[in-house]
Amino acid sequence: MSKKYPAPIIPVTKSYIPPLDEYNSYLEQIWEDGYLTNNSSLCRRLADNVASFLCVPHLELVANGTLAIQLAIKALGLQGEIITTPYSYVATTSSILWEGCEPIFVDIETDTFCINPDLIEAAITKKTSAILATHVYGYPCDVVKIQQLADQYNLKIVYDAAHAFGVKLFGESLLVHGDCSALSFHATKLFHTAEGGAVVCKDSEVIKRIFLMKKFGHIGEEDYLDIGINAKMSELHAAMGLCVLPKVGDIIASRKECSGWYDKQLEGCSLQRPVPPVGFEYNYAFYPVIFSLHHVMIRVRQALLDNGIGPRRYFSPSLNTLPYLRQELKRACPVSEGISSRVLCLPLFMGLQKEEVEFICNIVKQSM
Repeated sequence: MSKKYPAPIIPVTKSYIPPLDEYNSYLEQIWEDGYLTNNSSLCRRLADNVASFLCVPHLELVANGTLAIQLAIKALGLQGEIITTPYSYVATTSSILWEGCEPIFVDIETDTFCINPDLIEAAITKKTSAILATHVYGYPCDVVKIQQLADQYNLKIVYDAAHAFGVKLFGESLLVHGDCSALSFHATKLFHTAEGGAVVCKDSEVIKRIFLMKKFGHIGEEDYLDIGINAKMSELHAAMGLCVLPKVGDIIASRKECSGWYDKQLEGCSLQRPVPPVGFEYNYAFYPVIFSLHHVMIRVRQALLDNGIGPRRYFSPSLNTLPYLRQELKRACPVSEGISSRVLCLPLFMGLQKEEVEFICNIVKQSM
């Protein structure tokens, strides 16, 4: 059993929490209106504001990012095999399994840590219905190559864009690519609603299905049009989002500054970092570092924990090794398995101080 540590003095991330009086002003409106959920006024306002901020055509708010992936799979009618990445949070794989499909793992690129598009075609079979790829740490997948493969083999594309809020590629939102993109607004994300998420879709008919499915497939008192679940966002969560959204620019700017401090302090260290592609505007969602060897990562992690710093092994284990997968689904993905055994994400959040970054980096350098 792993050793238990007290809550770190410097956690891997810290939620931006708006001034209480700002949040209370929305609570007063909720109390006045008397509506707590069911797509009431604050949810509708937040959906419009987020869609406008992201420059996307169709967006539906949901209760969390995992449900966003599941609803995308269901609304697109996906069945059989879904080609996916082994390097992501477990929700990417579990959503495929939960919807009765089979994850077919394709290894990742060594520079972006996203799914390797050059390996996808060999994994396509008659049972393949889609590609579900993750924009890892907010770094974009090769959306052009993936779209070309999807068009050639008549496949759907779902992007797990949990880390990609506000990311742009060649001046437009990364979320316009694929058939659906799933967003997480969990408290750990740079834009959050405490708990929440959204689905972005190209097709207006697909977004209509998601709207229906997230509310039991039920409209009015008597019209039960399709099978559905409860995936609605509450007004209380929408209120948090309305407070946080205007601060996203400041949050990204602060995280960018912190990332610059890390870059300078860790310059010359034998650490691998994701390589940004041409035309990429980052949101500074994470600061991952890849160590040369597993035992070096473990030693550094231990030193950080001993000093009250809470790094996280985002993402470990490689998802193709999950214990509950059928053996035939556990295809070898050596790049993903290697990176997942050596990765640490260092603390990154608005309000992190330069002196704290220097303290963290000194521990990393002394422990390598």
